[in-house]
Parts: sequence; structure tokens; C-alpha cells
Amino acid sequence: MLLPPDLREWIPADDMVHFVIEAVERMGMGSFRVNERGTGSEQYPPGMMLALLVYCYANGIFSSRRIERASYRDVAVRYVTADTHPDHDTIATFRRENFDAVAECFVNTLLLARELGLLKVGTVSTDGTQIKANASKHRNVEYQRAGELIEQLKMDVAGLLEKAEKADNTERDEGQQLPEEISRREKLRAKLEEARQRLETQAKLKAENERAEYESKVETREQRKGRRKGKKILPPKEHPDADKQINLVDADSRLMRKNKRSGYEQSYNAQATVDADGSQLVLNARVSQCASDRNELASNIEGVSGNVGKPTAVLADSGYACEDQVQRVENGGATAYVSTGAEARQMRRRYDLRPTHKCSESRKEPKADWLLAMKARLETDKGRTLYALRKQTVEPVFGIIKNVMGFRQFLLRGLAKVEGEWSLVTLAYNMKRLWNMKEALAA
Repeated sequence: MLLPPDLREWIPADDMVHFVIEAVERMGMGSFRVNERGTGSEQYPPGMMLALLVYCYANGIFSSRRIERASYRDVAVRYVTADTHPDHDTIATFRRENFDAVAECFVNTLLLARELGLLKVGTVSTDGTQIKANASKHRNVEYQRAGELIEQLKMDVAGLLEKAEKADNTERDEGQQLPEEISRREKLRAKLEEARQRLETQAKLKAENERAEYESKVETREQRKGRRKGKKILPPKEHPDADKQINLVDADSRLMRKNKRSGYEQSYNAQATVDADGSQLVLNARVSQCASDRNELASNIEGVSGNVGKPTAVLADSGYACEDQVQRVENGGATAYVSTGAEARQMRRRYDLRPTHKCSESRKEPKADWLLAMKARLETDKGRTLYALRKQTVEPVFGIIKNVMGFRQFLLRGLAKVEGEWSLVTLAYNMKRLWNMKEALAA
């Protein structure tokens, strides 16, 4: 080559990289953290770093080391970085320190979609999916067992110190190896002590939150007379149960399983609220530590930014069937369409492959008044039409994120960092979806 190449000539004009760069340029970068001193490691513009992360995440490259490698091997990534090569530590630090700014860009992307006429918030569907944490389920320990191991480690360390003292006196070479063994045990003991402290703190906070409800129940019981008082109400426990578990690697993650036929995995429950009126854009993304979706509905809907729009109808499966949560959503002005039972059992199959005795199993009818009212709402023509949108809007989003983008496990640890990473993943999904819709309109 006699002249320096122009990378734009190597990239198709309809490649997603052009859309990502243009979209990021329209967002404010004032909230991103940068090194204002200008000293130390090489500095990169925050807009370029955000575009790099979004484009790589949208194409299934999540690890900071793989992103650094792509800046050498991938022409489109080299185009994003202007043929510079941020190292993996710089990429990881930028990602870790700018999750609040990423959340702001998440909303700005939705505002861009409104400006392009591709988003009009009305009917939304919400659901959750379990995504593995960056921790092994075999690193869980019970509260009581942690205490036993701490005592055992103390004894082992004392024995090793005695052995080290003897080795010093005899001037043997094995004495040089003992400090490393002592250090490993001391680190494990510190982790176990921290885990027990976390469980104790969680138990105290839970007891404080339940104190008002306990006192109200006691007061109501005292107003009764004789046998009508019922059983004595026990105060909330301020100490963790002996079998209460915690993970030593990621203490915020939990053991979860998708259904009764699946095994337990160390996971988080990633929630998403999706526009069901055609765009399939994620309007709100959050992460829960609870395997059940029962108490997540209101937070999912209330988390949709008012600048983007206000949901008028909410679609959710039977996992979200909680009267208090549905009431909160409807008090906010939206109409809830929540399934009252497992959808598979409600479907009538003309040629059912299951055994005859299972085909004829009668489905349990709901008994609560609010469930009966919800069932009647879903059986109307409007209810059936709207609810049919649920599985074809929110579930494909999880399918694209997991199978197309390839995101099946969080890289970071801790609830705050995991929520930030989930925001970045859904931001990349929204960018990918916007680009596809824009290309479809242009065609």
C-alpha cells in the first residue's frame, strides 16, 4: 500500500458500526468519569469507549481481553477505536466506573427511538430470566458450618505456626513453604468470618423490617379474649438460621433453578420490560436476587422512565400473580393482564401427545376474588388479543440476548455491578434492534 488505508472503504455502508457511532455521538458524555489529571495510562474519549462496548456486546464479545484482541483483529472494531488499542484493564475500568452513565444512555437510546418514530409506549410485557453468576454453586457455605470451619482453621494455623517455629530452629528448607500455607488458611478464615457477618447483618435488617408488622399482629391478638387469641406470635429472628447459606465468591448471588426438572445454579434473576406495540425495545432492565417473580411486577413497571412514556396495559405470566403488586400497577394508571395459571395447562390441544390421564386432568380454578376478576378480564376478546402479545414480545428478547448475542453469564460480581452489566447488555440489544428496524424501514 502506497498510501494509508481508509478503514471506511473496508466496512460495508450498511454495517451496524456506523449506526452505533452516530447514535453515541448524539448522547451527552458529561456524566462519564474520565481522568481529568491527564497523567498515568493513555486516555481515550468516553464516546469512543461507549461505542466500543456497545458494538462488541451487540456482537457477542463481552470479555475485556477479547475486546482488546478484537481491536487488532476486527476491522469494524478498529474503525470504532480509530485504529487505537485500549488495553483490557482500561476497558474493564471504564465499564466498571460508568454504570450510572450507561443507564442514562439507556434512556437516551429510547428517546432516540421515539424521535425516529419507532417507539410509542402503550402496551408492555414483562418477564424475567435466570442468568448465571460469576461464581460456583460449590462455594456456598451454611452459617453454622462456616463457624465450625473457622475454629478448625484457627487450630490448623496454630499447628502450622508451631511447625514453622521448629523449622526455624532446625533451619530446614520446608520452613519457607509454611508461611504460604498459613496465608492461604488465614485468607479463607477471613472470607468465612466476612460471610458470617453478612448473614448476621441480613438477619438484623430483616428483623427490623418485620418489627412493625409483628407489633401490629401482637396488638391485634391482645385485643381478643380467651381462646380466640390463637397461638402466640413469635418475634422476628435477629440471628440467622444454622442452615442459611451464602456464597464466598459472590455473596449477592443466589441458588436458583428454572423449574422442578432443572438443577440449581448460582444465578441472578434478570428482569426486562419490553414494548409490546411492535418495537420490542427493552424499556426497563433490572436484576433481582429472588428466584421468584412474585414481587417484581410493580418495580418493573415503575422503572420505565416517564420521559419515554407511560404504560397503559401490562402483560405478565402467572409468576407475577400477586394481588398487592397488581394493585400497585393499576393504581399507577395501567391495566394489568396477568395469567391466573400455567399457560401450558390452559391451552387445549386437539392432538395432545401426552398420556390420556394427563390430557383429562382438570385445571384448578382460582378462588380469590381478584383472581376470578383477572380470569374474566383475560377471557374477553380484548384480553385474549392483548395477552397473546406477551410470549411473542418479551420472550424473543431473552432468546436474542442469550442465543444470538451469546450472553449467558455475568462477568462481574455483586448486585450493583451485575445490574450495571445487565443495563449495558440491554443497551446493546436496543441498539441492535433499532438498527434492524431502521434498515427495514429504509428497504
